[in-house]
Amino acid sequence: MRPFGYVRATSLQEATEAHTAHLGSRYLGGGTNLVDLMKLGVETPGTLIDISRLPLHAIEELPGGALRIGATARNSDVAAHPLVRARYPALAQALLAGASAQLRNIATTGGNLLQRTRCTYFQDVSKACNKREPGTGCAARDGIHRDHAVLGHSAHCIATHPSDLAVALAALDAGIELYGAGGATRTVAAADFHRLPGDRPEQDTVLCDGEIVTAVLVPPAAPGAVSLYRKARDRASYAFALASVAAVLDLDDETGRIRRVALAFGGLAHRPWRATTAERALTGAEPTADAFRQAAEAELAEARPLRDNAHKVVLARNLACDALGTLHSLARPSP
Repeated sequence: MRPFGYVRATSLQEATEAHTAHLGSRYLGGGTNLVDLMKLGVETPGTLIDISRLPLHAIEELPGGALRIGATARNSDVAAHPLVRARYPALAQALLAGASAQLRNIATTGGNLLQRTRCTYFQDVSKACNKREPGTGCAARDGIHRDHAVLGHSAHCIATHPSDLAVALAALDAGIELYGAGGATRTVAAADFHRLPGDRPEQDTVLCDGEIVTAVLVPPAAPGAVSLYRKARDRASYAFALASVAAVLDLDDETGRIRRVALAFGGLAHRPWRATTAERALTGAEPTADAFRQAAEAELAEARPLRDNAHKVVLARNLACDALGTLHSLARPSP
């Protein structure tokens, strides 16, 4: 690991000013991904700006019923919070599906969203990678790409985003609260926070230079709506998703038809993939197994599997059908 400077920020303003003052600096929260990448030589910041002690760890209900989760709230604390467990089961399940218990005790909400791809070519500095070093090529495209993207990838990058939390937040219509230089704040929809690779795969998110994630805002859960998160992986724990799905289902009490559905896939693309085609097909429809399958297949029709990862399309379809079928049984209106 190369030598680096260290600054402990005592306020958001101090953190952003330090970032401006130290070219190539990085914010440090839990460090569970950043420090690993520094050890590998993938990340080489000149200065780490420690924001882990800023007062950003609160999990609080806002007037109107929304939930605000601070950026430095630990993943284990968020997953165990009574309001998260009661109102947003998909969120708790997604967090518990990620990493190990030890990592969840130190990993933060903001850091989870900002973790970088686990593409082995990105992590190996001897391999060509446009995400790590723009313009060098993508060794993964003709390499071993069983775990790589089937949706939204480009000639420049086929990496996937590893966060389980981000997938659940996309389906829950959450927002990401940001703080930038000069004290400017803004909120970005979770579904729009991460970006597709295009010809700039080195940019994972829409964050501006120096911006800090300060919180996640989860809107009130609709009465009667149910949600869940499902993940397919190579082993039962401590593995990233081959494919995953977060789903929210709300049925009309009188007709039993689908009043609202939200569906997001993980493990398939450079960002959580909000399944808008499937959602449009299902809204107002009868919640049948055939409808679920046809909607999932319509969404995945634009998938472009590579040589070794067509199985992801099948996994995603089956996960979506299983998740929606389970939610239907949970949300079925009383006769």
